[in-house]
Amino acid sequence: MPYSTFGNKFTQHSGITELMDDLNAGVKGGDDILMLGGGNPASIPAIQQRFTDLMQTLLNEGKLVDTLANYDGPQGKDSFIIALAELFNDLYDWDLSSENIMLTNGSQNAFFYLFNLLAGDFSNGKKRKILFPLAPEYIGYADASVSEASFVAIRPKITELDNQQFKYHVDFDALEITDDIGAICVSRPTNPTGNVLTDSEIDKLDKLAKQHNIPLIIDNAYGTPFPNIIFEDVKAHFNDNTILCMSLSKFGLPGARCGIVIANPTIIKAMSNLSGIMALSPGGIGPEIVLPLVKSKEIITLSNDVIKPFYQDKSQIAMSLLLSKITNKNFRIHKAEGALFLWLWFKDLPISSNDLYKKLKEKGLIVVSGHYFFPGLDQDWKHTHECIRLNYAQESDVVERGIDILASVVNELYQDK
Repeated sequence: MPYSTFGNKFTQHSGITELMDDLNAGVKGGDDILMLGGGNPASIPAIQQRFTDLMQTLLNEGKLVDTLANYDGPQGKDSFIIALAELFNDLYDWDLSSENIMLTNGSQNAFFYLFNLLAGDFSNGKKRKILFPLAPEYIGYADASVSEASFVAIRPKITELDNQQFKYHVDFDALEITDDIGAICVSRPTNPTGNVLTDSEIDKLDKLAKQHNIPLIIDNAYGTPFPNIIFEDVKAHFNDNTILCMSLSKFGLPGARCGIVIANPTIIKAMSNLSGIMALSPGGIGPEIVLPLVKSKEIITLSNDVIKPFYQDKSQIAMSLLLSKITNKNFRIHKAEGALFLWLWFKDLPISSNDLYKKLKEKGLIVVSGHYFFPGLDQDWKHTHECIRLNYAQESDVVERGIDILASVVNELYQDK
């Protein structure tokens, strides 16, 4: 059956669909597959128990059934939006109203709306692009535009650190904002690397965006104030030229599919219109469950006291295992500053990262090949085929078994070279 141009684009193989297929296979495959690839958050007992209690209360009060039985508006559940505005105003004095916030069916949904609003083909015959100033970037961005070639990315500066670590920085000398750029977009903490852009880098990007009259989009899915899987002391950033995107997924509710967008009212209105056409309304279950936590600010204490230390401890354990088991000195780990991942760099890897992914998959270990994380980078750069993303958030025995397999394969590859 022939498909339209749209159909051909969105039915072809992509990194994000491969990742989600692997994730689904891991769920169905049980103990036979070690899932260190996807972005599924950990099962934190204290968080899951809190959700259970909240849902039981909602069920007893009839609110859970009411939420399931009724549509919200295209902007999302009003009570949750109002509570979020009050929370952010109290924390940061941002002067938000309900006109500054909308909900989507997950962050991926939000970025599809944003990228196609701000980039692609325009009526005057011009084409605009989304600029990623710090590659590598999130795998899910790569195919989120209806138009072709809607992204441009900048190679990072690499700083080598002690203990076989490194860190990416924005190369502002190479960063050029041309007339065809419709928005600047960064994730903070960065998926896949766990990098956290410094306050200085964010301030410089903000100034550049304002100078060129384009928005700065910040993907804050792992960031502050919730779920606060961020290990650096940085400021939350928002102003009228910022589009701040958040989520309930990494707080522990990925199945609820609730994204949060904070922006100026013009952007929120445009996205709400898109939401009405494409989805009628976003789901209300996640917002209904979390509403009491937002109103009481318990969402902040749970993030600070339970979620953040849980992931920080697991990241350090995984790093120690990797450094002790992978013997080749060409191996590097990006400094773990947040998110659920470790970004592993194998200098002069004898095979491509995608071939390494396939070898590991044959042995029952799922990771993600790094080459998928460079959307918009047209340059031929060896580094893009020397990295993989590893999720350290799963059960401790799963992580250790997975690292054992990875170390065995990589050590053999370098030995055979």
